[in-house]
This record gives sequence, C-alpha cells and structure tokens, in this order.
Amino acid sequence: MADKVKVFCIMFNNEDKREYSPGEVLSGHVVVEVSTGVSVQIKAVKISTRGCAQVCWGEGTRKASSPSSAVIANTSSQCEQVEYFCISQTLKETSDGEEFISLDEGHYEFPFHVELTQTPLVTSFKGKYGSVCYEVTAVLQRPLNQDQTVNREFSVISHVDVNSPWLLSSVSTNNKKMIGCWIFTSGPISLNVNINRRGYCNGESIPIYAVIENFSSRLIVPKAAIYQIQTFMANGKTKSHTKLVASVRGNHIPSGCTDTWNGKTLKIPLVSASILNSSVIRVEYSLVVMAQIPGAKKLKVELPIVIGSIPYNGLESRSSSLSRHFSMDMSWLALALPEVPEAPPNYADVVSEEEFELHSPSYSQSEELERQLGGPAFVYIQEFRFQPPPLYSEVNSHPVHS
Repeated sequence: MADKVKVFCIMFNNEDKREYSPGEVLSGHVVVEVSTGVSVQIKAVKISTRGCAQVCWGEGTRKASSPSSAVIANTSSQCEQVEYFCISQTLKETSDGEEFISLDEGHYEFPFHVELTQTPLVTSFKGKYGSVCYEVTAVLQRPLNQDQTVNREFSVISHVDVNSPWLLSSVSTNNKKMIGCWIFTSGPISLNVNINRRGYCNGESIPIYAVIENFSSRLIVPKAAIYQIQTFMANGKTKSHTKLVASVRGNHIPSGCTDTWNGKTLKIPLVSASILNSSVIRVEYSLVVMAQIPGAKKLKVELPIVIGSIPYNGLESRSSSLSRHFSMDMSWLALALPEVPEAPPNYADVVSEEEFELHSPSYSQSEELERQLGGPAFVYIQEFRFQPPPLYSEVNSHPVHS
C-alpha cells in the first residue's frame, strides 16, 4: 500500500547549488522511508534525468454552442518539443530468481550520480507559452501496487560572457517626429541615445546618454525602460510576448527646451539570462527610450541588449578608455617639443654685468666678513654662487649600469 511508504523524495548532495553547467555532475540520493510496523515490497528503484524545451499555444477561437455561455475554446494548438538529453539509471532491482525486494520499517537512501552532457544546453526558463525544464524523476516500482513517482527540478545555465568583443561595443540610435498634421505642424521632437556596451548582468545599472530636443508646442516626458521579449516557435509559426522588466522616468521637457542625460542609470533586476541558442524559444531584451507626447503617439528608439551570466570585468574598456584619454591629453606634447633638443643658454646671456655688480658686496663689507670668517671663505662662496652651469652635452657623463 502507498500509505506504507511514509517518505519518497529526491535529495541533492549540494542543496545550495543554484545552477548547473554542461559537463557538471549532479549527485544525490532517493529517500524511501517505510512506516513503523510494516514492510514494503518493491521490484526496483529507478531514476531518469531529462532536459527538454516545449512550447504550446492556441490559435483561433470560437464561441460555445450555448448563446448564454461566454466560454471561448481554441480551435487549434501549435505545440513543439525538443529533448536535449535523457539519462536513465537503475539504483536498486531484484536479483535473478527474486520476485521482489522487501523493505522493512526504516529509512533507506539510494545514491545516484549523473554527469550532464558536454554539448551546449539551453538556460532554464519558464515563459508565457513555453519553458526549458530540467528534472530528475524517481520511480518506485511495486509488484502488487501502482508505481510511485516523484520529480525534482534543477536549473541549468548556459553562460553568456558579457566581456565578449561584440557585447563590449557601444550602441547608438536616433529618431525624430513632427507633431501635428498638414499646415498645423509644430516643431520636431528628436531623440539621440547611446549606451557604452550592449552586454550586462543582473544587478548592473545601465548608464544612458541621451539628448532629447523638444521643438514642438507640447510638454513631453522622457522615459527609459527594459523589456523582455519572449519568442516561441512551433510548426513554422511564431508567437511573441513582451514583458516590462524595469523603467525610469526623466524630468518634464517644456516646449523649446532640451534635456541631456549624462549617464542616467537604469538598474537591471533579477531576470533570466538571454536565450539565443534554442530552436523553439528565444529570450531577448531591449532598452527603449521614449518621449511621451500628450495627444500623440509616443516617440521611441530601441537598443538591443544582452543579459549575460559572467560579469563585466571592465579591464579592456578601461584600458582602451585610458589610452584614448592619454593620447588626447598628450597630443599637444608632440607639437610643443622640437625635433632636436636645444642647448641651454650661456651664463653670460642670463646674468648681466649690472646684475653681477648689484649683488656683489662692497670692499668694506667683504673686508669685515673676511675678518669675521677668518679667511677668504666668503670670496670662495661668492665665486661659487656665480659659477656658470656645466657645458651642455648629449652624452651622459655618469651612466648607470644595470
């Protein structure tokens, strides 16, 4: 009887591990606990580890036959499934000649060890019309009763490195719109938007650089938002679903004014990584900057972005930025320095005879100082003070040998 099995579940050895990658090992054990005072007969304990993507949606509707009924039924469905792997294992089974295995009261654990396929996998995802799911299914086969089944899902991540060159490139776009119609048009509204790169991770903030010009007669409100676009494909047909992820609003822009965003930030919440390697499900993201116009359709621009799993390290961009900054700031140096260095000026050209006489002490002062110093020390110091610098030479007279 099923009630004799008190506990039947799947436990993972590393319960804290959130995600697995292709080629990693998933290990754990199937737990069976039999109630006190009874025994359970089983034929085998088996598990299967499976990963698949499936999509399904209805197309076309018809009203129910009863006029009073508001029920609407789908006339057709579009469904498709892709299996990535399926690994089956037998953890315990009867030996030759045995009809069953008897499990007395107590706690039993049947360990398992599964190595995920090395081929690229699709990141786990659950969307509007489909999902990518990975799970372990355990089956307790009973000779006299119905088999018992339990499932346990686990997450898989297909890593996307946002440090890839194509994700480090900047993205920019612009758009313009005239407000009104015919001869009653006012001035245009224009958007010019730029972001430094197209790859980001969860928790990062996207700095947005934008110039919003309002030469119309209306008050406009700028806004930036991140949208998740889910695309499902089955039987040659496509179904999409768009979901708002995050947004930020700017200041009102009166008529005839311009607003500039110098890195206005929009933080990315916890979302699924982009899925670009599946034949039935795609998950993409778009940064939309728009101008909301009273009484008119909004003006907007879209910049595609990718949500990855390997964080941005900033090394390549920072070094290239510094090199560009250094080359810009030091460009004047090439113009200022002569091709051949000039020798320093002569001492006689710098110190005139009048200045020499002006700083020379009188005879009476010198005599008094010599008497106090007890010798011609002051003359020696004075002579040293007005010594010319050494002759210029491009050969180092004191080379340093490493």
